[in-house]
Amino acid sequence: MNKVALITGGARGIGQGLVRGFVSDGYSVVFSYNTSKADAEKMVSEFSGKAVAIKCDISKEEEIVEMVEFVKSQFGRIDVLINNAGVAIDKLFSDRTAEDFKYTFDVNVTGTFLVSKYVGELMCEQKSGKIINISSTNGINTYFPMCIDYDASKSAIISLTHNLAVQFAPYVNVNAIAPGFIGTESEINAMDKDFIEMEKEKILVRRIGEVDDVVNLALFLSSDKSSFINNTVIRIDGGMYGSC
Repeated sequence: MNKVALITGGARGIGQGLVRGFVSDGYSVVFSYNTSKADAEKMVSEFSGKAVAIKCDISKEEEIVEMVEFVKSQFGRIDVLINNAGVAIDKLFSDRTAEDFKYTFDVNVTGTFLVSKYVGELMCEQKSGKIINISSTNGINTYFPMCIDYDASKSAIISLTHNLAVQFAPYVNVNAIAPGFIGTESEINAMDKDFIEMEKEKILVRRIGEVDDVVNLALFLSSDKSSFINNTVIRIDGGMYGSC
């Protein structure tokens, strides 16, 4: 029987790459989306029954409960949870409001907590499971005041990771991945070429990260090969200056 992975925010960007990677690795995958319905439907069609999409606004607890119950009813278990869903509001620092901060935390932090709570309880009943939270180097020591709420939320996810690891021990391994500059094709094409070259100079391996770099790490953390890795935050940033 295939292992079951639940991936939040799986219709676009890194989340889409995670869905592709876990399907290719033989998992039965359920992924959530909120606004990207067309992208989600396209992926479901592409994977021909190997991936299931469910609409879920993770800022709403009742929708999270429905999502987890759906996965349980369809598959009976969840072996891997990847908390990838998140928002980043594009505004100048001076234009940011309390409402912006609250919404960012509702999705990025409270949403991650609630999905982990309900899935973690199931994993403890199973006496096995892996939870991976997608944080960011922005939550550690890469700072951009123009995305202060996003950065703060990613730092909070790291704290959340440590607490969840303690809460769900010894049955569930809880770790976080903190990506640096990871460029999807659409993002790279939209960026100024001089800016990209400037950012590369800050990275020791002199390239922008690829989605598959994150996917490969997530697959490793989900496997039996990582059974002794727990309560850990792993940077994946190519050795970005100041990240060590």
